Amino acid sequence: MARQFAGGSVAVRRIALIPAAGVGERFGADRPKQYVSLAGQSVLAHTLTLFEHHPQIDAVAVVISPQDTWFDGEIQTASFAKLRVLRNGGASRAETVSNGLAALSASGAVAEQDCVLVHDAARCCLPRSALDRLLAAVGDGGCAILALPVADTLKRSADGSMIDETVSRRTLWQAQTPQAAPAGLLRRALAAADAAQMTDEASALEAAGAAVKLVMGDSRNLKLTLPQDEYIVRLLLAHPSEDES
Repeated sequence: MARQFAGGSVAVRRIALIPAAGVGERFGADRPKQYVSLAGQSVLAHTLTLFEHHPQIDAVAVVISPQDTWFDGEIQTASFAKLRVLRNGGASRAETVSNGLAALSASGAVAEQDCVLVHDAARCCLPRSALDRLLAAVGDGGCAILALPVADTLKRSADGSMIDETVSRRTLWQAQTPQAAPAGLLRRALAAADAAQMTDEASALEAAGAAVKLVMGDSRNLKLTLPQDEYIVRLLLAHPSEDES
């Protein structure tokens, strides 16, 4: 379902790239958290399904570790017509995304102008409406992320036990995923970034001088990180909203 730039002939594809090479130590399960079973299937399967079923997503790529022993037993690849599995995940998120982009580019599966949407494997409750907003905002070019205005009062503490000051939340946003950018721009931004300091793709794009739009996210787009998150994610999966059902 390639789109074209207005007045031009360059086809633009929209490709979801799911880095899934992490081990999820903070979650404390007996397996990487993306393979924890919730509502009848793994977290990763739920996430892949979100993009598989969206009509504006042309392809889905999941990047797993070369040492991954869980994927083949947990993911029924025959159920995903758009899916490409890349087994070249790295030691960091930046390396995993970079390796995935390199593999897609080498095989011709992604072009410089194609829109790549990087999404956390552990955000398996992304509402369709939020993804629609992001796709509308990014159009056929540019960069954008889902994000929420910070709602809680923020405190700064140097020692982790005593409050030093209250931080104004007026201009602060909490980043979510997907984070979208043209493939070529994202690849160059990641190559120039300090992988150890990069916590999301937007930070690499910002450092490269790219303009990144903020698109209103959704509180249901929760990242499964800590054990207590599982209860909320189970509820969301068991009771999808009207725009997901």
